[in-house]
Amino acid sequence: MSATSVQRSVLPTDIEDSPAGVNNFTIVAATVNGSGSQTANNTLLRALFKMGIPVSGKNIFPSNIQGLPTWFSIRVSKDGFIARRETAEIVVALNRNTAAEDIAGVAPGGVVILPSEWKLPESRSDITYYTLPVQQMAKDSGASADLRPYVANMAYVGALVELLGIDAGEIRNALSDHFHGKQKPIDLNFGVVQAAIEYVKANITKRDPFRVEPMNQTAGKIMLNGNSAGALGAVFGGFTVASWYPITPSTSLVDALSDYAKALRVDPETKRPTYAIVQAEDEIAAIGMVTGAGWAGARAMTSTSGPGISLMTEYVGFAYFAEIPAVIWDIQRMGPSTGLPTRVSQGDVLMTYYLGHGDTRHVVLLPSNLEECFEAGWKAFDLAERLQTPIFVLSDLDIGMNLWMSDPFAYPDTPMDRGKVLSAADLTRLGGFNRYEDVDGDGVPYRTIPGTDHPLAAYFTRGSGHNKEAQYTERADEWEANLARLARKHEYARTIVPRPILDEVKGAKIGLIAYGSTDPGIVEARAMLANKGVKTSSLRLRALPTTEELHEFVARYPHIYVVENNFDGQMRRILQSEVPEHAARLVSICKCDGLPLTGKWIARSILEQEM
Repeated sequence: MSATSVQRSVLPTDIEDSPAGVNNFTIVAATVNGSGSQTANNTLLRALFKMGIPVSGKNIFPSNIQGLPTWFSIRVSKDGFIARRETAEIVVALNRNTAAEDIAGVAPGGVVILPSEWKLPESRSDITYYTLPVQQMAKDSGASADLRPYVANMAYVGALVELLGIDAGEIRNALSDHFHGKQKPIDLNFGVVQAAIEYVKANITKRDPFRVEPMNQTAGKIMLNGNSAGALGAVFGGFTVASWYPITPSTSLVDALSDYAKALRVDPETKRPTYAIVQAEDEIAAIGMVTGAGWAGARAMTSTSGPGISLMTEYVGFAYFAEIPAVIWDIQRMGPSTGLPTRVSQGDVLMTYYLGHGDTRHVVLLPSNLEECFEAGWKAFDLAERLQTPIFVLSDLDIGMNLWMSDPFAYPDTPMDRGKVLSAADLTRLGGFNRYEDVDGDGVPYRTIPGTDHPLAAYFTRGSGHNKEAQYTERADEWEANLARLARKHEYARTIVPRPILDEVKGAKIGLIAYGSTDPGIVEARAMLANKGVKTSSLRLRALPTTEELHEFVARYPHIYVVENNFDGQMRRILQSEVPEHAARLVSICKCDGLPLTGKWIARSILEQEM
């Protein structure tokens, strides 16, 4: 029997989530936005992490400030899988408005925890109900009336500590970290945890199979969100100017940038900051400031999301054609327009790659994890200055705002790359330069930094038509020559952008191409398929434009699937133009429901195509 026929004998319905049990389940806390549940949820997540158990957390929250439903899922996986799991084995139902739906979503054999004050009927016979006097515990805590709704969340933390065997000491440590060692809030919240522990011991008999046991799978790792990792990378990359306008889910990147810069970017003698962070009046002003700062020689950046990118279009096109370094982080969210600001999507891929008026193609970095967010934080500046062009970094809400496990970050292993910058001594030696001339054949011209002390350093920066001497022109031949040089620069970019990550399996007939936050789902989907005898290889893109590895990978596999979190298969469209000879063989596996992709959905979708 051929390898292909073996693969096609496996049905999509053969793929299921791994059996839940010890160190393998998902907890979902259903609460109300603005109720302080994030403290409780992150406390649980960090305590489990400190017990050495692989975990990941995902926050599904509304785009209003307060009052609407929010869900936080904590996946516990002894096998180290960190993608979203489709089943919810333990549901904490603390939102009366969604309780019926939340209880209906509990997996058969699962658990629901809810306030005893509600006196809801136990309508399902295939799940276990546990009730707690949540409101009474909050009242008994001694908290003021306005704080009781917040500390009430710690009741389910205490219940889960006792029911699952979570280390209570790690809960207290997590609270201490959260409240920066302030004893009063630590004691108040942990007091509710202890009360819930004692209540469960005295009143509840455990009737479910779920529990946790210490492991050693997180030793040496850190836990952080992608926005903070990218911000830290930018600090290490020598950023000097950041201008931005608040927008979900990118705001926390600049918040983190400010925090890190205050600690790490202060002149030790004068105690003055060596950077500037400016909140602009809108995204147009933000990219304008970044473009001006980049022209002046600063390492300048901004952070935004899809609607902000739209407003930046004209300035980005100007920076592309005038060849000014800039770094733009796009923390993608669900579109179009304002869309669903707190849901995830990879919907800006086409927009950012071709953003501008006329013929433009940009360099786009595609981090998939915290280490790559950190690396992109500094490498984007090197690429921007080496190529003299705007560089986009496409993260998204899932990577950017959720907590992830990671190995510690590696310090940049190369000096800062300022690119082709001429000094006064260079100009004396050369006797002058043409700003937009391709001297080296790579499409990248030489530049000077404003203020260079030499009479030949000055030039006009033109976003309008210009020739190699930076003189205004509308001549057809000079216009086409400049576009051809920019195209050569784009081809040169292929040789210096981060290379894709390949994981190839001997005998595989299926090749998977993915990028960004789909990677955890891809890893689990491939494991699910391998357990059924279906071999796959994968190529994870880390940047656009693509490199030679893509062409070679696509040519090797009869079946090629491009997996992404959007509706139209945007990356597939780009790849079809990159490998036109294989365009018809690139099959899109895409989904756009505002949630991170699961391994189960990816694996089943591939098998549906293989049938």
